[in-house]
Amino acid sequence: MAFTITPLTAHTGAEVRGVDLARPLDPETAAALNLAWAQFHVLVIRDQRYDPSDFMRAAQVFGTLLQHHQREMHVPRFPEMYFVSNEQTVPGKRFIAGETFHTDHSNHPAPPKATILYPVSLPSSGGDTQYVNMHLAYDELPEAMKRRIDGLKAVHVYLSKYSPRELRPLSEDSRKVLPPPGIHPLVRVHPDNGRKALFLNPVRIESIIGMPDDEALDLVAELMAHATQRTYEYRHQWHYGDMVIWDNRSVMHKANPDYDMSERRYLYRLMLQGEVPIPVEAAA
Repeated sequence: MAFTITPLTAHTGAEVRGVDLARPLDPETAAALNLAWAQFHVLVIRDQRYDPSDFMRAAQVFGTLLQHHQREMHVPRFPEMYFVSNEQTVPGKRFIAGETFHTDHSNHPAPPKATILYPVSLPSSGGDTQYVNMHLAYDELPEAMKRRIDGLKAVHVYLSKYSPRELRPLSEDSRKVLPPPGIHPLVRVHPDNGRKALFLNPVRIESIIGMPDDEALDLVAELMAHATQRTYEYRHQWHYGDMVIWDNRSVMHKANPDYDMSERRYLYRLMLQGEVPIPVEAAA
């Protein structure tokens, strides 16, 4: 099958055209897509047409599905498939999923390696998703900062007491399957491309081991201010037919609530099983 892969910025994001992931792929095409994903960290695969079953099959070109712990938010009849929506799920209160920079489910001992979205309903304008390249952000830190953080580990919980935003409350069923806190390096090494990356999530980071909380908060804030510079960003403007997969080991992302909330924004979301993050010292 003839297809094209076109970079969207100099460092992050590539557009794929000419593939139909609802149909079986030959091994060479699947390998080429996975190689491009490791290189560009975000793939925008255009002109897809999926029902939920199609979307689940397409996602598995890149790995094994991970079942969400938020059971109340899954697409009916598809427990592996979450949905992202601006609709009110708690009476009188609206939660905009992902409106600050973060990496998905970092509180898990083995966080998901990928998140994948496919739009079902989009507002007439706005609602972009921003991505920042955490490999470049690490590479361009001062050497003194690299030496300071290379061996540090953070405790990630479902919702940090220092989180910049509130999350939807969990149901009793979801709380029962919530994993124990994850203890992860501030700098992780990607298992496929071998590059170091900052691994940050202010929504989940509760503490840094061996560091007073006020010092840890200042460090996370400093690293976040550095990592979220525009120079590291790819900003995705959504179109129907886009399947977007990003690597949680390589980028942070955020959703923009800059649209008319009377318009529905609803996307299918899948995640893929990841691995325990590799610290710098283990990769040396």
